[in-house]
Amino acid sequence: MTLPSPNGRLAQLTSIVLPVHNQANHIESVVHGYLEALDKSEVTFEILLVTNACRDDSPAICDRLAASDDRIRHLPSEAGGWGASVRAGLAAAKGDLLCYTNSARTTPEILTLLLLYANVYPDVVVKANRRIRDSRRRRLGSLLYNLECRGLFDLSVWDVNGTPKVFPRSCERLLALERDDDLIDLEFVAACRDAEYPLVEIPILATVRYGGKSTTGYGSALRMYMGALELWRERRAVDGS
Repeated sequence: MTLPSPNGRLAQLTSIVLPVHNQANHIESVVHGYLEALDKSEVTFEILLVTNACRDDSPAICDRLAASDDRIRHLPSEAGGWGASVRAGLAAAKGDLLCYTNSARTTPEILTLLLLYANVYPDVVVKANRRIRDSRRRRLGSLLYNLECRGLFDLSVWDVNGTPKVFPRSCERLLALERDDDLIDLEFVAACRDAEYPLVEIPILATVRYGGKSTTGYGSALRMYMGALELWRERRAVDGS
């Protein structure tokens, strides 16, 4: 268990990676909300804003946020992709405890809850299991994808893409992820299974979306289903089975 430092905060540094893509209309308020909530907690933290392939003012806003607080860093990237942003942030992180999350979906309360849980159990991988009040069509699509992933990769989790995801730096396999796309979340939980990292899902009710629209549609859902199958075939080829 991590002990508090003399100032009452947890001694280990927690790095929070936030990929940012065309979120100029809400990223500043989201980060301020995180700062306010985290300042009330015992977590010692840094926030890494990874802007990727943005076509709006997100990079300038992230520059301003980084200049206003030395606990915030901005990592601009021309490359797009959720996975590429996550990997870039994790590579630059200085913390002993590492986290990445979807800032458009993660409330300050949810982020703080997952981080505090991970600080209390520092040898466990912690991730969210979202209960989202979306349409029946979207819930069905998510269920089918998660059932596919459970069957192909023999997983125990029920929300592969759920974030925040928090893990200790000692989980080296999670620092060697390779996907640049949305399949990095599947690669993450499959790596936990392969390396036998203890993984706990925390159920949360995710009802807020701060801005923008979900990019998940019929086409992207089909790509996710096919991508999971492709990743399974690639891993079988590597294993020689």
